[in-house]
Amino acid sequence: MKAKAAGFTVGKTNSTLPKSPTGIQGLDEITGGGLPKGRPTLIAGAAGCGKTLLGMEFLVRGATEFGEPGVFMAFEETGKELVANVRSLGFDLNKLVAQKKIALDHVRVERSEIEETGEYDLEGLFIRLEHAVKSVGAKRVVLDTVETLFAGLPNQLIIRAELRRLFAWLKERGLTAIITGERGGAEGTLTRHGLEEYVADCVIVLDHRVDEQMSTRRLRVVKYRGSMHGTNEYPFLIGEHGISVMPVTSMKLDHEVTSQRISSGIARLDEMLGGKGFYRGSSVLVSGSPGCGKTSVAAHFADATCRRGERCLMFAYEESPSQVLRNMRSIGIDLEQWVRKGLLQIHATRPTLYGLEMHLVTMHDLVVKFRPTVVIVDPISNLTVRNDETELKPTLMRLIDSLKTRHVTALFTSLTTGGSSLEESQVGVSSLMDTWLLLRNMENNGEKTRTFYILKSRGMAHSNQVREFVMTGKGVDLLDVYVGANAVLTGTARVAQEGRERAEAALRQREHTRKLRQLSRKRKAIEAQIAALQADVEAEEDEIKSSVSEDSLQQKAVAADRRQMTQLRGGAR
Repeated sequence: MKAKAAGFTVGKTNSTLPKSPTGIQGLDEITGGGLPKGRPTLIAGAAGCGKTLLGMEFLVRGATEFGEPGVFMAFEETGKELVANVRSLGFDLNKLVAQKKIALDHVRVERSEIEETGEYDLEGLFIRLEHAVKSVGAKRVVLDTVETLFAGLPNQLIIRAELRRLFAWLKERGLTAIITGERGGAEGTLTRHGLEEYVADCVIVLDHRVDEQMSTRRLRVVKYRGSMHGTNEYPFLIGEHGISVMPVTSMKLDHEVTSQRISSGIARLDEMLGGKGFYRGSSVLVSGSPGCGKTSVAAHFADATCRRGERCLMFAYEESPSQVLRNMRSIGIDLEQWVRKGLLQIHATRPTLYGLEMHLVTMHDLVVKFRPTVVIVDPISNLTVRNDETELKPTLMRLIDSLKTRHVTALFTSLTTGGSSLEESQVGVSSLMDTWLLLRNMENNGEKTRTFYILKSRGMAHSNQVREFVMTGKGVDLLDVYVGANAVLTGTARVAQEGRERAEAALRQREHTRKLRQLSRKRKAIEAQIAALQADVEAEEDEIKSSVSEDSLQQKAVAADRRQMTQLRGGAR
């Protein structure tokens, strides 16, 4: 299977220049497809930087992955030594030799013989190399190292002439060749003789440096005729599966994005992020002072990822895997179940184990191997073991760029110090992040409490409110803080203030009830008075009506008497 690395783009590969893929992870991306096909490439470097291993892996990958047999001609190590040396990388050279996919040849060059005869040419080497090429039908050749081949020649003119013959011979036969050379020439040259870099079509320099007791291997493509290529220095790692190169970064910000959202594992935090959580493939920074709960937030995210059936890769630089699992159980998060199911992998190392670039390459290799959807680094600030904070930002940029290309969501925790601004992460990488969460420790009334808020979250509506961060036996919870006229209260101060407010509310409620009862009594008294007055009015009305009725009866009686008297008087008359 062809190796493939993500996170680097050099533009469109020049279709007019055929290339032979190396199969070395990352190197094909840097060179835009591989080494120039049918042309010689010079690999220069000091002792111990990996020249021989790079050449051998070029042959092995070509024979096993691309159907191109090869010849390895060594001038220092014997065939048995080569077989033993590359076995640790998983390469079985004896099997490949038996299958006629690779030919190994050791050529011993004696300086004394050259000094005795006074003559030297490469005709014998060409005959021997031609036989080895035909024996396996080789398409690739590695010569290791060219300095040994010319070690007994003091005449620079002969060396230059023979080097030109060697490179021309390889080109005439269309062999894709790697020639290794040692550093140590005059100032301004890459090799001892200073000619190879001018004759070769492609020149790659390997460097093994030690800075403040930290070892780092780096690779740089010095020139590549007829092709675009990456020109920066790239860290590379010699691991159990061969060489892997970590490209620095994409030349273009052209990675695809998605609108899909994934849960943070904390319900209240998802609500603060518009109710949906983080964007998939985004980068998240959780910063705060020691002991504020950064790892707990990361653990919730890991737990939520595994509950969805997705893989999570966690890099821990402060605690061992067993310590992480134990500590998270104390807040009700069982991560061990996901480790057993193969959904969670915790990679714990000391930051001082190797240099920053090697940490980067290790992360990249594990991501390629484990293929997670979420990566957690806890904490990135511990990687600044040599106070090289200025180096961490570009290194982290490479990692984030590679993860975004793979649509992997990354969560980083970072330590902030008490003397720095609360809105500045210790390592100054916040500008690279899509979402930035800040945890703060607060001291008030002899008590330490934690607060939480979102400083930024690109592309989504998010809350600007401060929440109290509480760790319980059931995980992390975010509570509303008390915002008063003069202060923001958390912890017991918040509880006490809320208690006082509840008591005051109860007193006000009782006072309202008392006033309502008093009003009710007044209303009843007034209603009683109204009823009494109404009764008086009705009694007076009855009395008046009775008086009127009596008057009417009297008037009627008087009228009747008058009529009767009139009648009586008339009868008498």
